[in-house]
Amino acid sequence: MMRRPVRFSIPLVASITAISVPSLIRDGVAADAPPEPPIVRSATVDEAPPVPIDDVKAAIRKALPPIETGAAGHLRQRSCFACHNLTLPVLALRTARDRDFEIDGDGFDKQLDRTHAVLSRWAKSNTDRKNFIGGQADTAGYALWALELGERPPDDTTAAVVEYLLNRDESRGYWRSSHADRPPSEASSFTTTAWAVRGINHFGTPEQQERITARTRAARDWLLRTKPADTEDRVFRLWGLNYAAAEPEQLAAAVEDLLAAQREDGGWAQLEDMPSDAYATGTALVALHRAGGLATDGPAYRRGMKFLLANQREDGTWFVPSRSENRFQAQFDSGFPYEKDQWISIAASSWSTAALALAVGD
Repeated sequence: MMRRPVRFSIPLVASITAISVPSLIRDGVAADAPPEPPIVRSATVDEAPPVPIDDVKAAIRKALPPIETGAAGHLRQRSCFACHNLTLPVLALRTARDRDFEIDGDGFDKQLDRTHAVLSRWAKSNTDRKNFIGGQADTAGYALWALELGERPPDDTTAAVVEYLLNRDESRGYWRSSHADRPPSEASSFTTTAWAVRGINHFGTPEQQERITARTRAARDWLLRTKPADTEDRVFRLWGLNYAAAEPEQLAAAVEDLLAAQREDGGWAQLEDMPSDAYATGTALVALHRAGGLATDGPAYRRGMKFLLANQREDGTWFVPSRSENRFQAQFDSGFPYEKDQWISIAASSWSTAALALAVGD
């Protein structure tokens, strides 16, 4: 079933050279949705040849079926929530659907139903709102983002998750990642903080707004004073600053920091001593456009797309080897390839598909 669309993608506008973002804090209260940064276009667009749009569309069509298979396989074999097999496929499918690509709408809704059901069971059994399911604040932030992408409305369950996030790490001023041994997506406090800020602002209740505003301001201060160490940090520092309504020049500096890490091959690497891969490249491109306002027809974005197109496998997926040392979740075959590397690979494939779809336009 199609639902009322929300602002999810940035429309193409005339060329500009500076970012101008209005404040997210209005009358002392954090607004429901972050402002969309205007598109930033480079004056040297011709430095990177255009990417044939038919090639981009063909890559997206190839990528969607294995992503849907991996998400459906998780639903069949597990009763839990998983950011890699639920939230990130929702991101890819929602971005593609908004650009008129066909998706399995029933499967899409089932992913959202599962996400909400897991949160609802937790909310009913943990009334003190101090402990969460596996993954703690990482899981809470990713789950709320899935519900937002699926346009699920706020309710008592989402308010309970917001309450948990408001209680979590209150003395720190940011949200600490739960798993230092599960890089990249569950090892950076920048990631945890970005999604926590987004979740509390989107799903918070009027009664929670005073604390939401205070936590948002504290998180913004932490993001501004803390130096990122790798691509994951840089990507989600940009997301977090956008969601916390940083000043235009602060957002611009975060964009430049992330752009500076782009490799000669057009991709990004998770770490300096690693090769470029689809996870780092997909996350960087989506953040640069959605949170930083970088134009998809600019040279940096074009080079990133060419990297993704060149590294897509024949089955439509992207392979990324796992760096995770923590295997507390038992291995199972979701239908997505790569066995022990399937979770990071479906995450990489989802981010990459979204990055390509953003270039198609609304």
